[in-house]
Amino acid sequence: MNTPHLSTTVFIVDDDEAVRDSLRWLLEANGYRVRAYASGESFLEDYDASQVGVLIADVRMPGMSGLELQEQLIARNAPLPIVFITGHGDVPMAVSTMKKGAVDFLEKPFNESDLREIVARMLEQATQRVSKHQAQKDHEAMLARLTAREQQVLERIVAGRLNKQIADDLGISIKTVEAHRANIMEKLEVTTVADLMKVALAKPEAHA
Repeated sequence: MNTPHLSTTVFIVDDDEAVRDSLRWLLEANGYRVRAYASGESFLEDYDASQVGVLIADVRMPGMSGLELQEQLIARNAPLPIVFITGHGDVPMAVSTMKKGAVDFLEKPFNESDLREIVARMLEQATQRVSKHQAQKDHEAMLARLTAREQQVLERIVAGRLNKQIADDLGISIKTVEAHRANIMEKLEVTTVADLMKVALAKPEAHA
């Protein structure tokens, strides 16, 4: 078994206290940090998208169901893999939730080896998802440094327009275009046009 990273967390959401306790005991016995919640609402109040973890959620709960919790996380663009635990698993529901990003199902009664294998695999995916999510935020923050005029100049650089053409497009002097280009390069922390193009065209998938 892979050794769980100290910064990762397994979140459990289940209204059944016995199930929560059983899952917590099994996971903590295998070295995982666990946080358990009796409802989807209480989990959402506490959840921070920067945390690396995996969510194990019951499908059928009073109040917010597991599927409704999944919808809330999708709406937040949360990079959290989900494993649904259910005693009522059926193929149509599985297909529907998998299409929305649910990663796996764990049917009751579950055994320890299945639980360990799924959690280890999901935490690996979670690490990649959070890293990607952070890269998207960093990219957006970097582009947000540009003024509206600099963004207009950047769009035209990406489109292959020359300085003179950009100057004509925007009704400004070539020297002003050159000054904007220099500012753009500095703010985006690049030294070549090729690198500038890479940064400008690296559109975050969440906004694709």
